[in-house]
Amino acid sequence: MSAKQGVFAVIASVAIQLTLGIIYIWSVFQTGIANAIFNGNNAHAAMVFSIVLALFGIGGLVAGKLTKKIGLRKVIFLGGLILGTGTMIASFVQPEFGWLLWLSYGLLGGLGMGFTYSTTIACAQKWYPHKKGMITGIIVAALGFGGVIFTPLIEWMIYIFGGVGTLYEVGGEMMTLRVLAIVFFVVCTVGSIFTIEPPEGHMADKVAANPKAAGTARNFTSKEMIKTPQFYLLAVAFIFSVIGGLMMIGFARPIAVAHGLYTTATIGVLAIALFNSIGRLFWGAVSDRLGRSTTMIILLIVSGGMSLLLTVASGYVIYVLFALIGFSFGGLLSNFPALTSDLFGSKFMAENYGFVLIGFGVGAIISSQVAGHFANVAYNPATSLTDVALMSPAFVTAAVFAGLAIGIMFILRVFSKKTS
Repeated sequence: MSAKQGVFAVIASVAIQLTLGIIYIWSVFQTGIANAIFNGNNAHAAMVFSIVLALFGIGGLVAGKLTKKIGLRKVIFLGGLILGTGTMIASFVQPEFGWLLWLSYGLLGGLGMGFTYSTTIACAQKWYPHKKGMITGIIVAALGFGGVIFTPLIEWMIYIFGGVGTLYEVGGEMMTLRVLAIVFFVVCTVGSIFTIEPPEGHMADKVAANPKAAGTARNFTSKEMIKTPQFYLLAVAFIFSVIGGLMMIGFARPIAVAHGLYTTATIGVLAIALFNSIGRLFWGAVSDRLGRSTTMIILLIVSGGMSLLLTVASGYVIYVLFALIGFSFGGLLSNFPALTSDLFGSKFMAENYGFVLIGFGVGAIISSQVAGHFANVAYNPATSLTDVALMSPAFVTAAVFAGLAIGIMFILRVFSKKTS
């Protein structure tokens, strides 16, 4: 196969990931949907976000199995169809049937995203197996950068479609979801045409020349992988690693508003989205040289430290902390798929990473419920104000989980050396 086909496959994967990046700006929808659909319950609204992320792994797992039977292109097309359908149904949900958001945008949307997320990463890694960290960083950086592109556009659509001059009119959110449903379907359909896999043994000579970036030469099936302790260490590390970043992604706007920064709260959303994207690209390439586990330990130290600083920070400093948390979170998300491929091989990467992503989903549920609970505690309905000090336990919880993830990464590194 020609090198051009590999370039087109990567470009198509980037385009698909850009649209999937909309998931990381849920905080733009959070307050409006909480007020209009869930009677002000932040935890119930955040559950939509966490269900999407929880279904990522299951979607990736199913997609990996389906790819063997019907091929990569059909799986990506099917993912776009499921995602678009779920989002379209969500756009018609009314307050008395708020739970339908969990099933439509949450369950169907999460499955559809899982179908397209892990398969596009696996496809790109197979084209450039000697630079897995870098190519994974490029692909998932597009996911983060999608948030930068879509944040102002979606806020504008919510405002325009609301029709009454308010950002949080329910009609604005629902009509915006309707437009996004069409975008998801079109981009995934066109992108699926170009996501062709290379033949086995592609770039074998370059892989041999860069063993540190390439990882193991053995390809584990999913059945073999789940029998190893490394898999469980990796999945639990994933749970603990993502909690801090997901808290900020889901609640960046409400946290900024609670700090009295209502007029500039969008900066917080953009800061996380932009640096999330930069972090994925930067740390993915760095890990090819520094090593995955060492890179991830550094990122967890940054993430945990910045979460603790949020308990005492004020003013525009919180945007800097948001940016650093996004930077480290993005780096973590570019390294987990690369580390999965290092440990268990690239041949069955889509299916194997689907299993690992279950840890991400568990972390998503924990983060949304912890942050949602303390957001409810901090909100005073009588004054319509939020006491940000009462949200501090959520930030401390995120830092503690980051510390636990660091310990697991040390164990995983030592254990892998002994069994390699």
